[in-house]
Amino acid sequence: MSGPLAGLRVVEMAGIGPGPFCAMLLADLGAEVVRIRRPGGSMFDTEPRFDVTGRGCRFIELNLRESDAIASALLLIEKAEVLIEGYRPGVMERLGLGPDVCLARNPCLVYGRMTGWGQDGPLAQRAGHDINYIALTGALHAIGRADSPPPPPLNLVGDFGGGAMFLAFGIMAAVIEARTSGKGQVVDAAMVDGAALLAAGRFAGRASGSQTNERGDNLVDGGAPFYDTYTCADGKFVALGAIEPQFYARFRELCQLTDPLFDEQMNKAKWPAQKARLTAMFRTRSRAEWVALLGGDDTCVAPVLDWDEAPADPHNVARSTFVTIDDVIQPAPAPRFSRTPAAVPKSASISGDDTHEVLRRWGLAQPIVDRLLA
Repeated sequence: MSGPLAGLRVVEMAGIGPGPFCAMLLADLGAEVVRIRRPGGSMFDTEPRFDVTGRGCRFIELNLRESDAIASALLLIEKAEVLIEGYRPGVMERLGLGPDVCLARNPCLVYGRMTGWGQDGPLAQRAGHDINYIALTGALHAIGRADSPPPPPLNLVGDFGGGAMFLAFGIMAAVIEARTSGKGQVVDAAMVDGAALLAAGRFAGRASGSQTNERGDNLVDGGAPFYDTYTCADGKFVALGAIEPQFYARFRELCQLTDPLFDEQMNKAKWPAQKARLTAMFRTRSRAEWVALLGGDDTCVAPVLDWDEAPADPHNVARSTFVTIDDVIQPAPAPRFSRTPAAVPKSASISGDDTHEVLRRWGLAQPIVDRLLA
């Protein structure tokens, strides 16, 4: 393994969404991740290479309803610095793998818990998904157009931004502390907490009065004509983000927007008329033509690329933002490190393919390895 987290051992209890994504982030940067999943359990019914969030991880199948499997899991947890689980509160305790049991066996363990609502609170035991968690934080309310309901922003805000990223951040903070204190702890990462924190700037705007409570009425929510997406003549889209005066001025210059209507950039009373004019303007040329005119200058204009176009974009190609692993195009590990760069990860493997090697490296006795393999 290579990367800044080389040598970090992580046990992950297989799940879906933010838990595996968090484990992938750690594995991408060099951590050795062993994922415990139920026999035959997988997100993908086809080939393991399509399980992108399983890349770089090793897999062991254990039926956690059996006492021998629980004992084997505890042996692995004893050898790890980090445990990741994403079950509802209380499930790991009922399995006999709760924090008290695991920390008693491994006092330095960082026990990462990923849930939507958190380990406590009135909703802790209720089912939910990304859209529910971000709805409760105000974040969902602020996304979309004023004349329509808020659209689901994929599952990027709750599952991955508010969930997996904060869990990874919390885990690494706790690992650093544990290496100093010699004591592990529980990291309670709730998607509702993380999504709320992502909106810190929006709450600051509400408190100062610089942001209204209306959707599509503010600087970066589509209210401002100079920060929005527009349809081009070919039906494709461009994204405009010319907030700063110098970028706005250059945008006006290149587009020959000399009408005094555009002089008062921050006058909200003029925004509707400005947006109508820009909407009509962008429909006069194709996306490629607009990018040719504006994309090479400080106008903050970019093409809105689809999933197939993005990996082929020259900037993304130059930075190797995407990689191809076993013929599957996928985002490369991020961020970049100057001295301890991460290697290109390997595809997820079929369960059991490398179990013996993993267990041997983790120092488990041969009889225990034989029992796990059986």
